[in-house]
Amino acid sequence: MNPHLRLLNALRTGSKPIMTFLGLPSFRTAQVVAQTGVDAIIIDCEHGHISDDSMHSSTAAIAALGVSPLVRLRGPQADLIKRALDAGAHGIVVPQISTAEEARAVVSHAKFPPQGLRGQGSAFPAIAHGIDVPTYMKTANETILTCVQIETRQGVENVDAICSVHGVDMVFIGPNDLALSMLGYVPAQGSEPEFVGAIKKIVDAARRHGKWVGRLSNNGALCREHLKIFDTVALSYDVRAIQAWYKAELQAVRS
Repeated sequence: MNPHLRLLNALRTGSKPIMTFLGLPSFRTAQVVAQTGVDAIIIDCEHGHISDDSMHSSTAAIAALGVSPLVRLRGPQADLIKRALDAGAHGIVVPQISTAEEARAVVSHAKFPPQGLRGQGSAFPAIAHGIDVPTYMKTANETILTCVQIETRQGVENVDAICSVHGVDMVFIGPNDLALSMLGYVPAQGSEPEFVGAIKKIVDAARRHGKWVGRLSNNGALCREHLKIFDTVALSYDVRAIQAWYKAELQAVRS
């Protein structure tokens, strides 16, 4: 048990950790969000304004405050996985995984030999894990969270095979892309039988194969409801939080 791995430890004890997304390329934003009480922050290199340099800085800032930094990659490429893990990410979130073959490739690049193909050369991940390099090398394969996003029709069709892949720790539902793929529009109303059925199929597959399962939640009330089913949720996004505060306060001023 490494006390620095806040998200992993919370998942293992079933204490329903709460994450959020970081899309702004700021060391200071990372610090501010990490001090709010969240258990993990997903640094969004897929849709956020996050460069490689910002990803490194944010990872270090978040980990230093006792919160778990995860990195959502632009895709499943080996070099992107390597850079995120070498920066010290406690886990990776890989979007648009639709087949078991894609999931196996992600796992192979996230694990050191003999379980995978990951190369060693960075001193930074040990710092973010609060341990020395030899200890990191011994424990990384068991402690780094490999999370794949199921957000396509094909991914839903193949979810049982994806969840059966050894080394996949968590599946994460991106409800907007899932709705686009299943329904052709966003946001989903949440009552469409096809959409509801897809989410249930993902959750059921994760449970059968002993994987944690999470999803995006837009606000605290939805988080509370979703945590009755899911192991973890991601509470909105830093950009949306800033916009929501200003909109609410401006409405109060002008009403």
